[in-house]
Amino acid sequence: MSLEAKSVFTLADLQNWAEVTSGSLRRPRLAVIGDPVAHSRSPQMHNPALIAAGIDCEYVRLHLRSEELEAGIEAMKAAHFIGFNVTIPHKAAMCEIVDELSETAQRVGAVNTVAIREGKLFGHNTDAPGLHRAIHEAFGVDLHDLRVLVVGAGGGAGRAAAVECAMSSCRRLVLANRTVEKATLLAEGLLPLLSDQDDGQTRIRAIRWDADSLSQELGEIDLIINATSIGMKADDPDVLPPGSLRADHLVYDMVYAPPQTRLMSAAEECGARAANGLGMLLWQGALAFEYWFSWEAPVEAMREGLERE
Repeated sequence: MSLEAKSVFTLADLQNWAEVTSGSLRRPRLAVIGDPVAHSRSPQMHNPALIAAGIDCEYVRLHLRSEELEAGIEAMKAAHFIGFNVTIPHKAAMCEIVDELSETAQRVGAVNTVAIREGKLFGHNTDAPGLHRAIHEAFGVDLHDLRVLVVGAGGGAGRAAAVECAMSSCRRLVLANRTVEKATLLAEGLLPLLSDQDDGQTRIRAIRWDADSLSQELGEIDLIINATSIGMKADDPDVLPPGSLRADHLVYDMVYAPPQTRLMSAAEECGARAANGLGMLLWQGALAFEYWFSWEAPVEAMREGLERE
């Protein structure tokens, strides 16, 4: 059996792993878990990396419902898994299950990467630093030097983006969300990372995601991060007020399907640079690989796997 023979495994499969995978050319010992999980592109990225690195195991998809999560983890331990990635809806729940939690995962409130070492679970979040690397690769700049607007700061992706910007000590951070209370709560939590002790001024604020609030802020912003799902559908509304982008803006859209969103097109029409979220997917995967194996990920093999997909 191979990845092509069965694209998604279940808890029942996992609890009978030796028999279910007995025909595999490479032993499956890494996975992405979620509900649903069939859409995940992680196997297309990680299996080429494992081959390039000469590691004799396979990466698969595991469909685990919330009520199956703990049983699934115990079954992975019994099957000698090296680790696993976590996607919706389990990222927050994993914070309470792992034995140790990295600082980034703790601040984000979500785990997307778990290493299993001597029966213990070590949880990390590679989405946040993956975004940092993706932005540096796309634009040749560092978050530390930028004034950043995160649109959709109330969701999981927006929280990861905000945490990484704050931990990188960006020059200024504006969090926009339709429910402004969520953005305000996040800003309060990140306040210690972005307070200037000399004059007591803060470099972080929360605003309502509406045309008036955004228009008032965009003149003092270098990088705009779309952390919403808006852009995945052709009839989605605009992320920003029409005509509000400038040529000196950088636009990072976490959406990667389609590869060219309306937000990106609007940016490029006014001379601004824009990139989609495929780089973040790549770099969070590369960091997960390094977390599991403690050596540098074969990034180009991973990139080629995603591009083929």
